[in-house]
Amino acid sequence: MKKNIFRVLSVFLAVVALMALASCSGSGSQKLICGVTQYEPMNYLDANNEWTGFDTEFALLVGEKLKMEVSFQEIDWNKKFVELEAGNITCIWNAFSANTTDSVTGRPRVEDADFSYSYMLNQQCVVIRSERSAEFTSVGDLIGKTVASEKGSSGETVAREAVGESGTVIDSNAQINTFIEVKSGAVDGAVVDLLLAQRMTAGADYSDLMIANIDMDYEVYAVGFKKGSDLTAKVNGAMIELLDEGKLDALAQKYGLENTFTIDRTFKS
Repeated sequence: MKKNIFRVLSVFLAVVALMALASCSGSGSQKLICGVTQYEPMNYLDANNEWTGFDTEFALLVGEKLKMEVSFQEIDWNKKFVELEAGNITCIWNAFSANTTDSVTGRPRVEDADFSYSYMLNQQCVVIRSERSAEFTSVGDLIGKTVASEKGSSGETVAREAVGESGTVIDSNAQINTFIEVKSGAVDGAVVDLLLAQRMTAGADYSDLMIANIDMDYEVYAVGFKKGSDLTAKVNGAMIELLDEGKLDALAQKYGLENTFTIDRTFKS
């Protein structure tokens, strides 16, 4: 009798252990950890120190659709691919320009990550002090100048090419920090994403800065995943469902991005 009881108890404990293991394994696979930096209006911290913004809410909507827990991990943009490869994050969801060459790797980004459908148009731009507007009317005016850009960003690639061998590029940990450099006069200008520049120069803190009248190539934003990840197709599917439901258009309008938001299913990694 005792042997039977012990046998039943052993089987019961084994089943419980397997269920716990499966539960842990399942919860681990159901997390979407988004690598981000502070970039208004895409990902930024609100008054309660909570992540918000277009990309933040976009990721949360996709997570809800896929029944995945979503979290946000602030990263050093210069090490984004390292974080992705190491598994510290499961995707890069932070105004990530997909159709550019990365300044760190020197390779097209599509060689180091798989990308979702693109969802927004972007453009690099040059931010300067308003009083110097007459000095900067073409890319050629940046030759020999000192400009700031975020290390590892597509802006850094553009900046280094624009200033030439006679110029200097000052690396910054985040795009938002480059505005301080321009305002203080430490640099002649900053090469940053247009969406961010529009938001920052419209605020009181940087009202003395402006976007120079210089045309640059367009880029597209997409979500970056580790090569071979099955999440790419899943997120693409969720994007289309949310688009058909009208939720993404409403989100774009909420953040004033309706003129640049567009899902492109033809974009390929």
